[in-house]
Amino acid sequence: MIIGIISAMVEEVEPFLDLKEAEDMLHYFDHYEDVRYAGRTYHHINYRGHKIVLVYSKIGKVNAALTAATLIEKFGAEMVLFSGVAGAIDPALKIGDLIAATQLCQHDLDITAFGHPYGYVPEGKVYVEPDRELMVLAKKVADEKGIELKAGIIATGDQFVADPKRKEWIRQTFQAHAIEMEGAAVASVCDDLNVPFFVLRAISDAADMDAAFDFDEFLKHSSKVSSDFMMGLVDKIIDDHAQS
Repeated sequence: MIIGIISAMVEEVEPFLDLKEAEDMLHYFDHYEDVRYAGRTYHHINYRGHKIVLVYSKIGKVNAALTAATLIEKFGAEMVLFSGVAGAIDPALKIGDLIAATQLCQHDLDITAFGHPYGYVPEGKVYVEPDRELMVLAKKVADEKGIELKAGIIATGDQFVADPKRKEWIRQTFQAHAIEMEGAAVASVCDDLNVPFFVLRAISDAADMDAAFDFDEFLKHSSKVSSDFMMGLVDKIIDDHAQS
C-alpha cells in the first residue's frame, strides 16, 4: 500500500522527517529516499512493509491540487492524508483543537451570476466528503490517545481571511467551522480520482485568542501533535488492511 501525506508548510512536514531518527521508529523506517519533482521534494519512506510518500505542497489551492494529483498519478498513492493548521470561525473551536473535516468546500468559488450557489461549478458539487472508514479509524486513534477530535465543515480559499464580517459570511453561507487554504483542493482531486482522503487541522487562531499568542511556537507544537496523530492513523490503516 502507498499512503500519501501532505502538509502545506515545511514546518508541518519536519516532525515526520524527525521520526526517522527516533530510536523507537528506526526498526520501522527501513528505507528513505527523496525524489525531487515539479518543484517539490517527495520523501519516500518504507514503513511496516508499506510506503509513505510525504510532501509539503506550498500554500494555496493550486499548489495543493498539483501536489495531490502528483502523489496519485506519478507516485501511486492509494489514499491521501492532509494535516495542517486552520482558523476557527465556529466560536466553539479554541486554539489547539484538532478538527477532522466532515465536508470541504471552496468559499471563494463564485459563479452565482449564472444562478449557481456559492462554491459550485457545473458537473461538480459544493461539498466533498472524506472517506468514512478513515474517519472511523481517526476516531479510534483519538480515543486511544485521549485526544478530543472535533469534526466539522472546513472551507477553503486562496486568501488569508482576517475580516470578521467575511468570516461570519463564510460560516453562515457554508455552515463551516474552520477556514484554510488547501483542503478542498486536495479533496476535489481525490474525489475525482476516487482516492480515499482525510483532512486534519489544528486550530491556530480563534475569536478569543490571546494577543500574546506566538504562532511560530504553536506551529511547532501543533505539527508534532498532528504528525503523531497521523502516524497513529497510518498504523490503524495498515492494521485494518492486514485484517481485510
